[in-house]
Parts: sequence; C-alpha cells; structure tokens
Amino acid sequence: MTAARPVVHVAAALTVDAAGRALMVRKHGTSVFMQPGGKMEPGESPLEALRRELVEELGLVLGADRFTWLGTFEEDAANEPGHRVLAEVFRLTVDADEPVPAAEIAECRWVDPADPGDIELAPLSSRVLLPILNQ
Repeated sequence: MTAARPVVHVAAALTVDAAGRALMVRKHGTSVFMQPGGKMEPGESPLEALRRELVEELGLVLGADRFTWLGTFEEDAANEPGHRVLAEVFRLTVDADEPVPAAEIAECRWVDPADPGDIELAPLSSRVLLPILNQ
C-alpha cells in the first residue's frame, strides 16, 4: 500500500488581461512559472488569502467582486517534490501593466494560454488551468 502524498492547500488566481493572456509568476530561487496565489493563514478563507497574496506579491489591491470562483483542483506540486497541491481557484481580469513583482515573486510574464512558449510551467498550470482558458 502506497502512502498518500502530503497536500499543500492554496488559493490561486487564473489571471487574464483584456487580450486573453494569462499571468504567470515565478518565485525567487525557482524556475517554474505558476498562477499567483499562496497558502491560507489560520482563519482565512481562500478568497481572503488570495486577495492578501496578490497585494503582497504583485501590488494588486482588488475588491472581492472582481473574483469569479472556478473550483478546487488538485495536481502535483511544482516546488515541493513528493507533494500534491490542492488549489482553490478564482478567475480575475486585470490590466496588463498592473502587476508588479514583489516579496517572493522574482518575475511575472503574460503568456498566450494556447502557446505559453518555452517557459517551465507548474503541472497545475499546464495540465488544468491554462486549458480552461482554451475552451
């Protein structure tokens, strides 16, 4: 019998701009791009955590009415080997010039969800979230 892999529970934003491009972020010390977001703190709802993370990581101060719930998705974790990520995902549209990398975010890029280029993507992004935008 195989032991279950540990699960990292996060809130994530499937963020697009007016042109339909998806915002991808890369943390310092990593090579993998993923959707912005992060872990919930005790007592925080997924949306509260996501709004806090977007302020800290990208300088985005957004009202709760800007977010649309997409669902809960699970996939292999990108930066934590042997773990799974369970993501509470919300869709969001922002102007392309609004996000500014801060805190643990080293870089952000806008990509075509159908052809993100040669960047390394997190499994959740490549297998689940970007395909949602291509439907």
